[in-house]
Formats: sequence, C-alpha cells, structure tokens
Amino acid sequence: MPEPAASPTNRPVITPTRVVAGLCLLAPFVAMLWVSSYAKIEPTLIGIPFFYWYQMLWVLISTVLTMVAYKLVQREQRARKGGAAQ
Repeated sequence: MPEPAASPTNRPVITPTRVVAGLCLLAPFVAMLWVSSYAKIEPTLIGIPFFYWYQMLWVLISTVLTMVAYKLVQREQRARKGGAAQ
C-alpha cells in the first residue's frame, strides 16, 4: 500500500513547545547515562549513599518532567484544534 504524499498539513511541526517537551523527556536519560557524575558514596542522605538516593530522586523528577511535557503538548494540540476551527 503506497504511503500518502507528504502535504504541508500532515507534516510534523517543530514548535518551541515541542522542543521544550522533548528536552523535558531527554533530561532524565542524560542524567542517568552520565554515571560518573553520581558514582560516589558521599554525600549520604539518612545513611543512604549518594549513588542510590540520586537515582531515586530522578524517578520523581522524571515523573514531573513527563507530566510537564504531556501537559505542554496537550495544551498546544488544543490550541491548534481551536485555531483551526475558527
């Protein structure tokens, strides 16, 4: 089955909002892949070495960043649909 030809209306659009959303989703990957930045014991937090509590903190940060990215894209889509209807 042939793919439909790309037209200006169905091409992906790169907007500042989508760039920010993409950066929100990229940040946790960069933070976790840069192991040398957190591969240490000190400082400890209530007896937990830095290596562990830093990763657990990023679980929470990732949740917030994912929610922010979702809300940004959702708001942009709503605005595009509302603008197209007028």
